[in-house]
Amino acid sequence: MKILLLNGHGINLRVDGAKLFITDGRFSTNSEPLKYIFSPRKIDVEHIVVYGRNGNITIDAIRWLVKHGVQISILNWNGKLLTTMLPAESVQVKTKLAQYSTYGSSEREKIARLFLVAKFEHTQNVLNYLKTRYPQINNDFSKEIAFFRKAKTISEMMMVEGRIASFYWQELTKIFPEKYEFETREYQKRPRGAGDVINCLLNYGYAILEAECLKAINTAGLDAHVGFLHEMNMGKNSLAYDLQEPFRFLIDMAVIQLIESRTLEKTDFIRTETYTLRLRPNGAKKLTKAIEDMLNRKVSFLGQNWGWRYVISEKTTHLAHYLIGKRKNLDFVEPNEVLHRLDNEEIRKKISEISYTEWMKLGFSKGTLFYMKKNARVKKPFTLNKHVFQRIKEI
Repeated sequence: MKILLLNGHGINLRVDGAKLFITDGRFSTNSEPLKYIFSPRKIDVEHIVVYGRNGNITIDAIRWLVKHGVQISILNWNGKLLTTMLPAESVQVKTKLAQYSTYGSSEREKIARLFLVAKFEHTQNVLNYLKTRYPQINNDFSKEIAFFRKAKTISEMMMVEGRIASFYWQELTKIFPEKYEFETREYQKRPRGAGDVINCLLNYGYAILEAECLKAINTAGLDAHVGFLHEMNMGKNSLAYDLQEPFRFLIDMAVIQLIESRTLEKTDFIRTETYTLRLRPNGAKKLTKAIEDMLNRKVSFLGQNWGWRYVISEKTTHLAHYLIGKRKNLDFVEPNEVLHRLDNEEIRKKISEISYTEWMKLGFSKGTLFYMKKNARVKKPFTLNKHVFQRIKEI
């Protein structure tokens, strides 16, 4: 999956001679906006995200994109999803009727629980992943899980979810540099915007995830406004919020890896007159690329390796089939990917201690070890080839 981000002033999407012409926005009179031309049936973009200030999109361009199955999402100034234009909806009246019927039955609590079980499993995986690099991380919330197993109503389940979320974000404060001033996840009833870098990135990332969930819901023929875990409210995509829960870790991991890469700069953000933060074009591009990479990350699922975006779509289809009785079982845990990192403290120590002579006897070059030692000394994450990693572990 490829995401195309459009940002700035003067964004333009139009069709001429059956081709789609896209002009990105600009932020100064000196900058030259990027331009894209796509021929019919030859577009490699599946999702266009507009985070710009102003511009134009013609009716022909909307028609062209919809017929090519390209989703268009428009984000508000605070990084929240404002609206999304989806490809043609799968008309499944039977599916929606089953969804409405299940919402009013005791089956609702069962489905709501499944969403949270998956979320907690992936929360555990993220904390385990971080603990291999950051020993100060506490990855034990078994007491809360014990309370969750006893919870019977959705209200009780959500109360435990709030406690686990609070615990999770408190642990993440230990890994983010102090300069980002991250204290906890900001849950806002009104679109005030983020006050710090981490919440700014998360707001943007969750908006992209919401849009992905909405597309999956649309394809499966479900009603986005009728969720099982989240209550129905006017203008709220409750089912999309439900589906986000098992997959929020993808956005969390994208943000964590982006912060660890140390590629973000002060100029990637701007402080507005209301003292909130928003992403500048460069920052938005960096985050979009991190999210795109995470959604395209291959994982073993249904006997093959698929990207997480496909998993989201398939899990939504499984839900639709479960509601109409075509599927007996439902779960959102699998694929339960165990996250590994190669730059843990044990590997860093081994790299630092190995001699150049010993390393060269193993058949590797002196230059390779030089850069490995350099990476091991700093806090910046690094990767290793599989055969190199195996040799280091054996030392």
